[in-house]
Amino acid sequence: MFAIVRTGGKQYRVAAGDKIAVEKIEGEAGDTVSLGDVLLAGDGGEVKDAKGLAVSAEIIAQTRGEKVIVFKKRRRHNYRRRNGHRQSLTLLRILAVGDAKKAAPKKEAAPKAEAAPAAEAKAAPAQEAPKKEAAPKKAAAPKKEAAPKAEAAAEKKPAAKKAAPKKEA
Repeated sequence: MFAIVRTGGKQYRVAAGDKIAVEKIEGEAGDTVSLGDVLLAGDGGEVKDAKGLAVSAEIIAQTRGEKVIVFKKRRRHNYRRRNGHRQSLTLLRILAVGDAKKAAPKKEAAPKAEAAPAAEAKAAPAQEAPKKEAAPKKAAAPKKEAAPKAEAAAEKKPAAKKAAPKKEA
């Protein structure tokens, strides 16, 4: 049996036992993931209903693809930019094609269940602790009065006068 699945914006034709490289999926080597976006399923030459189907896969490794050089140039403008890019990839081994949602439980589900009681335990002591009362506010210091502007203007020297422009004869 084969299926066409969509993941990472691309479509892949998969069957049980196939190995494929897809865009990065969260998880570690050995984790089981379910690819739920099945577009088409078939057996031999027959097309089957893909509604409710899922593809079960095991993560082999998290890796990176080949380096791609991105070179931009605008002629006659002395403009050249060179960049490199390596895409993060996940290598998958397809375990089963079909109703894999029941057959392949995720390994990630167990740590989430353990994390929930720990969060409740942390929340309980916070509720029991009495709240501290706010300290009384201090009175504001009296403001200093600004010096009168008239006195400040008297201390300043008058601006120098500009000389009149000379007339040419």
